[in-house]
Amino acid sequence: MRVHEAVESPGDEAPVESARRQRTRERLVDAAYEVFAEFGVHAASVEQISERAGFTRGAFYSNFDSKEELFFALESRENQLRLDRLEAGLQAVSPSLLDAAGRYTEGSLEALIRAFLELQPDDRRWCLVQSEFRMLAMRDADADVAARYLQHQESAGRQLAAWLDQAAGLAHVRFTIPTPDIANIVVALYESAIQTAVLMDPDGDEGSPRELAMRTLPAIVRALTESIAD
Repeated sequence: MRVHEAVESPGDEAPVESARRQRTRERLVDAAYEVFAEFGVHAASVEQISERAGFTRGAFYSNFDSKEELFFALESRENQLRLDRLEAGLQAVSPSLLDAAGRYTEGSLEALIRAFLELQPDDRRWCLVQSEFRMLAMRDADADVAARYLQHQESAGRQLAAWLDQAAGLAHVRFTIPTPDIANIVVALYESAIQTAVLMDPDGDEGSPRELAMRTLPAIVRALTESIAD
């Protein structure tokens, strides 16, 4: 495999430099996802990630300070992809929930939660990578890693809570406990479903985390709402 230094020339135009740097970072993030999934976050080395991306170790450190920083870039990308998918799905599903009078029907919230689950990828690989990094953050003597991990989780939780508030508003209901707590429940239940699916069927040939979560999550979320008087 040919490796590249990915050194930016001082004479290049700034937009070209920025685009090149972004492509380099994306290739490193893609490679990290593969290597983390294959060898584990702890065992994966900077050299393995750099080689998989087609770059040198020097190119890695010109873009990321550490393997942990690279993981946070990967996590931010994966979380944003899922949130963008949710927003697009909400806009696509909402019209189908209207009755003849143009009002959202009873049970709209459950339908939106089911749509939320349908939009989630059956990504056991991401579950394994994220679960291992969470354990490393919990065990790491460097408290900064744990703090940054919590910040990333809280940011994703706030965005999910905003989506849930929007979905509840469309269904003319409100949550009986703070929406961030609802978001935590949703994430915990779905992650539990993924973990159960991995334990039951590591290769993903049978069953689905969505199917497992679908049995309980819509009903639980609905139980934690009340109607908004017109």
